[in-house]
Amino acid sequence: QVQPVESGGGLVQFGGSLRLSCAGSGRTFGSYAMGWFRQAPGKERELVAAVPWSGGDPFYADSVKGRFVISRDIAKNTVYLQMNSLKPEDTAVYYCKSTYSGYVPTGGNWGQGTQVTVSS
Repeated sequence: QVQPVESGGGLVQFGGSLRLSCAGSGRTFGSYAMGWFRQAPGKERELVAAVPWSGGDPFYADSVKGRFVISRDIAKNTVYLQMNSLKPEDTAVYYCKSTYSGYVPTGGNWGQGTQVTVSS
């Protein structure tokens, strides 16, 4: 299974925007969705957003609803995360990973992720 590669992170000021890309995000056998996760220092990894392969309604964590938008380009085999109105609490390493039903991450290694830092 090809591991997807995350990119697009960086340093941005409070209220700014970034768009993350997850290239090579083809469907893992048996998976239900493709998700973006994040892990801040000292905290557990959490699901931020996910888009079902079926094209159903995406999932968003309450903390990012109304600010983040997940989308996918099937032809480019890429999933995006548009992040707007960024806050310092969005600072984290962001990862993409396929998930099973219930948005449980599939097995295998995580990628290197992409660092997002929001300054106040």
